[in-house]
Amino acid sequence: MKKKSPLLIIGGEPNSIFLEIFFKTIKKIHPKRPIILIVSKKLLIAQMKKLKYNFKFNFYKKNNFNIKKISIKKINVVDIDFRFKKPFDKISKKSKKYIEECFSIGLNILRKNNIKFLINGPISKIHFLDKKYKGVTEYIAKKVNKKGDETMLIYAGELSVCPITTHDALRTIFKKITKEKIIKKVLTIDKFYKGFLNKKPSFAVTGVNPHCETKQKINEEKKIIVPAINFLKKKKIKIEGPLPSDTIFLKQNLSKYNVIIGMYHDQVLTPIKTIYGFNAINITLGLPFIRISPDHGPNEKMIGKNLSNPLSLIKTFNFINKFEN
Repeated sequence: MKKKSPLLIIGGEPNSIFLEIFFKTIKKIHPKRPIILIVSKKLLIAQMKKLKYNFKFNFYKKNNFNIKKISIKKINVVDIDFRFKKPFDKISKKSKKYIEECFSIGLNILRKNNIKFLINGPISKIHFLDKKYKGVTEYIAKKVNKKGDETMLIYAGELSVCPITTHDALRTIFKKITKEKIIKKVLTIDKFYKGFLNKKPSFAVTGVNPHCETKQKINEEKKIIVPAINFLKKKKIKIEGPLPSDTIFLKQNLSKYNVIIGMYHDQVLTPIKTIYGFNAINITLGLPFIRISPDHGPNEKMIGKNLSNPLSLIKTFNFINKFEN
């Protein structure tokens, strides 16, 4: 049987619920491939003991990691030095250097070993990201020289959504919605569905104005969205729109589409999270690998309570288990 590509996991914010939901997930399901976890050994052991879990690990120092020695029977941990006073603390900028090192080492391992799947734990954008990065999606894309190619897909199985603009203030989005951006993201998602999911997707595209109309001089639907849709139809993409975002998520409409393309972040993320809750995953397409992030944040209020819901990470593992290599 062909050996599967490892799953690389970057722990992210050390003072978050991620290791808790990781422990809960591993207890329920294991990916059918080796796990490489980039995290502090001291933090991992301290949180595991505090939360009363017991797992076996292979520990590697960051300078002598050898992918040929990893095991599928144990979790392979690349140890990142991190000083902490207690296993669970408040989120602050103190962990910024640690997270940067986790990403640097993790992305270097990905590049050298042609790993296909990356999961990263949640990160506090306020404390970690500089102003030049809107989100972790854009941060990773820049680090792997794919800036502008990244496409956010919130995937819930029956339905996925994609915002054309991400993590942008509403007053700024109109200048950032372009025909080229709509076309590029739809083609990227279409390629993923056909290549990875063996499915020809059906797309719906929302308008940007209420009811897809406006009395203003610039009509984004006529000037940008309709030309993009017409171009994609010529490429044999199954696509409709622009459609009003206030009705597209009605049950009778959802059954018609696999992917809903929205013009801005909350236009499509609010409805899908309302419908599916934690039963969705955040996939970044357009990178040299598929990056997946559980669809929740660090959740500082729940740190150390052992009450967090692991469903999104479980769904992530189930999704990755579908693939043969």
